[in-house]
Amino acid sequence: MPTASAAANAYAALARMTNPAGGPAKAGEGGDTSFGSLLKDALGGVMEAGKTSDAQTKAMASGNANIVDVVSAVAETEVAIEALVSVRDKVIQAYEEIMRMPI
Repeated sequence: MPTASAAANAYAALARMTNPAGGPAKAGEGGDTSFGSLLKDALGGVMEAGKTSDAQTKAMASGNANIVDVVSAVAETEVAIEALVSVRDKVIQAYEEIMRMPI
């Protein structure tokens, strides 16, 4: 089960991805702030979390890692995947709502 700190870290990482400058994000400002680029960055973050989790698990199997680090990496990956799935569900829900709109 994910801990509160793992969830907080995932939300902080998402906040940094959406606005690395630290100020409020505005449409049309800065470089590439399209929805596609944000989604691509989020997918990259989930993949990196998964790779970190795999590396920690392999290190644990070889006796070179602490169990706390492994559990933390797995929990962060779980939270990232759950967040990604919820975003996917919202995108599908929005698409279905658009398709129900009368023309």
